[in-house]
Amino acid sequence: MSDQRTVLVLNSGSSSVKFQLVQPDTGTSVAHGIVERIGDDNASAALVLGGRDWGRETPIADHEAALRTVFELFDEAGARLDEQGLMAVGHRVVHGGQDLYRPTVVDDALLATITELSPLAPLHNPPAVLGITTAQKVLPDVPHVAVFDTAFFHDLPPAAATYAISRDVAREWKIRRYGFHGTSHQYVSERAAEFLNVPLQSLNQIVLHLGNGASASAIVGGRPVDTSMGLTPMEGLVMGTRSGDIDPGVVMYLWRTAQMSVEDIETMLNRSSGVQGLGGATDFRELHRQIDAGSEDAGLAYDVYIHRLRKYIGAYLALLGTVDVLTFTAGVGENDAAVRRDALSGLAPLGIELDEHLNDSPARGPRIISADRSPTTVLVIPTNEELAIARACVDALT
Repeated sequence: MSDQRTVLVLNSGSSSVKFQLVQPDTGTSVAHGIVERIGDDNASAALVLGGRDWGRETPIADHEAALRTVFELFDEAGARLDEQGLMAVGHRVVHGGQDLYRPTVVDDALLATITELSPLAPLHNPPAVLGITTAQKVLPDVPHVAVFDTAFFHDLPPAAATYAISRDVAREWKIRRYGFHGTSHQYVSERAAEFLNVPLQSLNQIVLHLGNGASASAIVGGRPVDTSMGLTPMEGLVMGTRSGDIDPGVVMYLWRTAQMSVEDIETMLNRSSGVQGLGGATDFRELHRQIDAGSEDAGLAYDVYIHRLRKYIGAYLALLGTVDVLTFTAGVGENDAAVRRDALSGLAPLGIELDEHLNDSPARGPRIISADRSPTTVLVIPTNEELAIARACVDALT
């Protein structure tokens, strides 16, 4: 039996379950892994624990079978979950709407509300509900806690949260800017203050969460004042497969003139747009390879990505007036030096200047990459949404 308490953090997708076993007190990741292609004959499950890998490729019929496979892998690794000090299961839920913004112990009423919010996040909330109900069945004696991606942005200033549409329509249908990746933005902004050893309340920050999904936030004294994602995770920056900002007239035009259905348009904007739609790849390593090989499509995809990113940086500079810290995080933000360089090139007159050597360093931990003379400190801070969710679970249970 472990003498450290742990939280099993689950991120359930329509055909996958990502998981991580976290010690919230120490911040240690005990184990992590993923089950992919649920429902297919060629499904796979992988576990990393103690520096070793366990895995199998086998038909996995549904999410319940996926979780039971995960537990079997823990058993094979000699680390039964019921001997790991498990105190809770934390579930990432993308959309909490207007009313769900605190980590909340799951009950039937909460599940019903998350389900009702599915039209706001049709690709995310239904799998989350499925993941929760499945995990409750498999782990019935452990509290289950929902942690909402939208929570950090719940108290956005009205001017930032409000869309300029009919107020009656907006009120009836609860249309506002909700924002997403909130767990990451909160964790990274707090970690930046801790890393720099300055009070969080004293900082104006821009956080750039650049992964397959991408979002930006402007944060004053630890509280967000704007963010790029909106009613859904589709708005804002160019992403791996999502378009980000687009004239809403495009939707009507495609529906009316191209005779595309709403479902087809939604699928295109979510799954076959962004960098994938323009350049044919979501992995930036592949995108750079294609650019180096002379692909004009890949080059344009990269240029559009950077152009949009620079627009948001400029907008938040204007909104904040002064920026003490600008932080890159998530897969692209943490690992792609070219994206960081091109996003900030020429901004020295606005107080942001990179140190090229520091930016190109292969280091992977929290680090400063700005020049000593730069008024704005530029950081790379690895995000850790799983740890943030685990600690939110502790807060919900104490």
